[in-house]
Amino acid sequence: MNSIDVDGRAVIPSKILCVGRNYVRHIEELGNEIPDQMVVFAKPNSAIGDRLQATREGETLHYEGEIALLVEGGRYTAAAFGLDLTRRALQSELKSRGLPWERAKAFDGAALFSPFAALDLSLTSLSLRLTVDGEERQTGSVGLMIYKPAFILEELSRVFTLEDGDIVMTGTPAGVGPIDPGATFEGTVFADDAPLSSAQWLAQP
Repeated sequence: MNSIDVDGRAVIPSKILCVGRNYVRHIEELGNEIPDQMVVFAKPNSAIGDRLQATREGETLHYEGEIALLVEGGRYTAAAFGLDLTRRALQSELKSRGLPWERAKAFDGAALFSPFAALDLSLTSLSLRLTVDGEERQTGSVGLMIYKPAFILEELSRVFTLEDGDIVMTGTPAGVGPIDPGATFEGTVFADDAPLSSAQWLAQP
């Protein structure tokens, strides 16, 4: 089982629960409709990786930067920057046929995380930034989310048993795109505009 770093201790998540279509501008950039209810999909523990892949089975992967939240004791206790890697062409094909997304979203190495840092401030203070080769590609904040973290936790708890160590990925803002081999990605989560956690990855072929 794969583990994540939470303030220097190793934690093994049983699952990653992901919220889709949670930022209006991202919905618009992909030509999707604003959903009537929260879109949720899951990634297994095996999706957690530490290597940023640029391709998968010959298809160029796309990046999606997100605020990731750790659940312990039925509440959020820590936050990190997360990368949700997506086989966009395959996802589009599966969606057009009314089929599940797992093959495009839940493959090995499809979820990368910076170290998780304890939350000392309100969740509403959280924001993210992703740069690629030093150029800003994505920014977003809790204030821009359609579904806020508290509502997400409540809705997920209706459907899933949330185990200590589970991760919630809260959706991606606008600015997603393909991963170029050799590009340097740096993702940061901020609390009240102060860096909370960050990580850097070099995209591998």
